[in-house]
Amino acid sequence: MALNYNTTKDIKVSKKIIDRVIGQENAINLIKKAASQKRNILLIGEPGTGKSMIGQALAELLPKEKLKDILSIENPSDENIPLIRVIPKGKGKEIVEKARMHSMSSSKSKNFLIIFFIILISAIPYYLWKTGTFSDIIYAASLITGMIFIVGLILMMNLGKRLSNEKIKIPKLLVDNSKVDKAPFFEATGAHAGALLGDVLHDPLQSGGLGTPAYERLVPGFIHRANGGVLFIDEIATLQPHTQQELLTALQEKRYPITGQSERSSGAMVRSEPVPTDFILVAAGNVETIKNMHPALRSRIRGYGYEIYMNYTMPDTKENRDKIAIFVAQEVHKDKKIPHFSKEAVNEIIAEGRKMSGSSDKLTVRLRELGGLVRAAGDLAVEENKNLVERKHILNAKKLARSLEHQIADEYIENKKKYQIIVTEGKQIGRVNGLAVIGSGAAVSGIILPIESEVTLGGKKSEIIATGKLGTIAKEAIKNVSAIIMKYFGEDIKEKYDIYTQFIQTHSGVEGDSASIAVATAVVSALKKIPVRQDTAMTGSLSIRGEVLPIGGVNAKLEAAADAGIKRVIIPKANEKDVIIDKKIKDLKIICVDRIEHVLKESLYWKGKEKILKKLKK
Repeated sequence: MALNYNTTKDIKVSKKIIDRVIGQENAINLIKKAASQKRNILLIGEPGTGKSMIGQALAELLPKEKLKDILSIENPSDENIPLIRVIPKGKGKEIVEKARMHSMSSSKSKNFLIIFFIILISAIPYYLWKTGTFSDIIYAASLITGMIFIVGLILMMNLGKRLSNEKIKIPKLLVDNSKVDKAPFFEATGAHAGALLGDVLHDPLQSGGLGTPAYERLVPGFIHRANGGVLFIDEIATLQPHTQQELLTALQEKRYPITGQSERSSGAMVRSEPVPTDFILVAAGNVETIKNMHPALRSRIRGYGYEIYMNYTMPDTKENRDKIAIFVAQEVHKDKKIPHFSKEAVNEIIAEGRKMSGSSDKLTVRLRELGGLVRAAGDLAVEENKNLVERKHILNAKKLARSLEHQIADEYIENKKKYQIIVTEGKQIGRVNGLAVIGSGAAVSGIILPIESEVTLGGKKSEIIATGKLGTIAKEAIKNVSAIIMKYFGEDIKEKYDIYTQFIQTHSGVEGDSASIAVATAVVSALKKIPVRQDTAMTGSLSIRGEVLPIGGVNAKLEAAADAGIKRVIIPKANEKDVIIDKKIKDLKIICVDRIEHVLKESLYWKGKEKILKKLKK
């Protein structure tokens, strides 16, 4: 059913978290199974795709009536092994309060006794002095003696309280679920071992009976507090291997004792009885997480749960565009500080979501970045005292909410143009405007990558020598270009020339193979002294057979070319469907190619060199 609205105020926002998760239908289906069967989940995907919301939605689906309170009490046999008691939800606080009231009653009795002695010791000498029985000196001595007696009595009573085995021990409430009306959800991302697994506080006075009892020094970890609910850990692989192993133990045994995490602390001597840890683990991370996770922990999740790869795009359909509109309404509702959005403003957000996806027929599911744009536009509307966010606020917010990568790229282009490192007019031999991106995921921005080649006499090198702090993939791409150059001009350069290629001022390095066609063009230009059109930029990977292969970040690269003043851009034909034409790049001439011959034909100035072009075509 199509969504009918004029502003996001007309869109109903569901109170259920599971209904607010967008673009992750497969994950939703699996967490419903995980909730009913108590299965663990591993979520792998890019930041901002809703992994934390999936965990909260899972907690929302769990039953609430099985929650328990957990108490720690002193073990009369061994104080370093505190006893653990699991009792019905809400009873823990009652038990602790009753014990505290009993203790207070006992203390009141002792305090009454002390007050009685103070009055008695003060009143009798005063009465005898007043009646003349005591002299002034004897009266003063009696008062001093009485005060010493009272102080000694208080010290003896307190010391006896410390040493007596019959003193009232107030249990410690480790986990209190009395006010919890739904299954607990705890996010333990970045937690150190003590916070995650529990800890025992250090007590410098543990000897002599004057310190705090061990059972009172227990501190539950997230694994204990999440009992009966969900424990969410993002970037799971950042946990120490030992901590991951202990987490695995808690998962397997569904109980885990609390002990001191520092071997130098007195808490290291304490190890409680096992504490319940019957939680569902929702672990999350990116693709690198899989390689760095403890194998046994991942095996446990895979064997007793589900692994889910999060979507980062969804098809650009009417239904999914409506979901983006619902997302905007959710963000307004959650933020509570920005006004609602007009339909035109929502449509602009949808257009930005299409651009963030990197494809003209997709929408992004990296909604955190899209949410940043929503809030920035809302802030602009508030600044203007507007009751509605309009399309112009979105357009202005795109400048305000630029990513760091975009800001760096803008400064990069400006500085390179200022010092004529980026040239956008005329013709030059051996010099090409390549295109690259900085950043990753949704936070990418395009940059111009000037590349120069030079040919020298020699012929001692068997492949192209490339400089510019190249990464592994970039170096391999240069080798592929070497094969293509040898294929077309092998006889011409054998034992005659050395070919050098420089990625100009790439201080942060170059990675990836999307500059392959630019390198090949620069080399051919330098080798055959054919000028390169400087109003043209290019991006594309090359196979060793000369096929132009697709690359990523095509829209960010096109925007960078437009910002730099480039007039023509050569891209792989396979990326044609990914191009999103907007106001910024509408004047660019976009040339789609599928082979290196086509690249060279469009980028080089062939006047007087037509024979070489014919040779290439053959």
